[in-house]
Amino acid sequence: MEQENHQPRKEMEVVIITGMSGAGKTVAVQSFEDLGYFCVDNLPPALIPKFIDLISSSGGKMNKVALVIDLRGREFFDDLFESIDQIGTEINVTPHIVFLDAKDTKLVQRYKETRRSHPLALDGSPLDGIQAEREMLDELKGQAQMIIDTTDLKPLDLRDAIIKRFSSPDKDAFTIQLMSFGYKHGLPIDADLAFDVRFLPNPHYVDHMRPKTGLDEEVSSYVLKWTETNQFIEKLWNLLLFILPQYKREGKSQLVIAIGCTGGKHRSVTLTEYFSRHLREEGYETFAIHRDIERGKRES
Repeated sequence: MEQENHQPRKEMEVVIITGMSGAGKTVAVQSFEDLGYFCVDNLPPALIPKFIDLISSSGGKMNKVALVIDLRGREFFDDLFESIDQIGTEINVTPHIVFLDAKDTKLVQRYKETRRSHPLALDGSPLDGIQAEREMLDELKGQAQMIIDTTDLKPLDLRDAIIKRFSSPDKDAFTIQLMSFGYKHGLPIDADLAFDVRFLPNPHYVDHMRPKTGLDEEVSSYVLKWTETNQFIEKLWNLLLFILPQYKREGKSQLVIAIGCTGGKHRSVTLTEYFSRHLREEGYETFAIHRDIERGKRES
């Protein structure tokens, strides 16, 4: 009898796209399609292990899969958690949960613009459904490896964030996203670490600098010339050099570090650019995002 030739299965990456209704799951799945992922929308969670077994039998032709999961009841949660645990025990499967979120006010606005009803509040206000869904998704959000706040993101920005994170062929890649923001516009909900620099001298009170941003050399030089700025930089730099290898060793693939000032236009932008530049020099793959810089320009 001829002996069968069993080939080892090629490692498969499984991304589960979930989160708040109206937060951008359609854009997200289209982005994964552009990256060459085999995508399935609204697959019942209980079918995930069988689906992965089916894809595995393709002989490695499909090793990147993205599944959009919308949860409409407690039983779906139980099925999803059980399925994730089950596929996570497979040696050749690497599961990731991408959770999309946005502020309630933005979600309500999106529902009104599209004239759609929230799936959990067909006969009520969109806000009722959003609040019920948020409570229901709280546990799942806590298990996500990547949380993206789309409140202030355009569809193209969301697409870029996904492509930057998932286009790298290096499974062990560790990326750092440095984000400037303004406290008066709210804390970024997807930040792993947040640092407040509102104690530093503020270029906003220098009339000719007010319309400019931390991307302008005059503003950045002003922010960086002060003793307290340099003391802060030294202390935060030493902290980053200590904790970044720890996060990488722990298996974290992405770290979001937020630096905030009052409006998100001058001090936070300057320091975000400063640390981004120096982290790249240390060999870290680093991206800088200035969440509120355009808003700051409009308000000047």
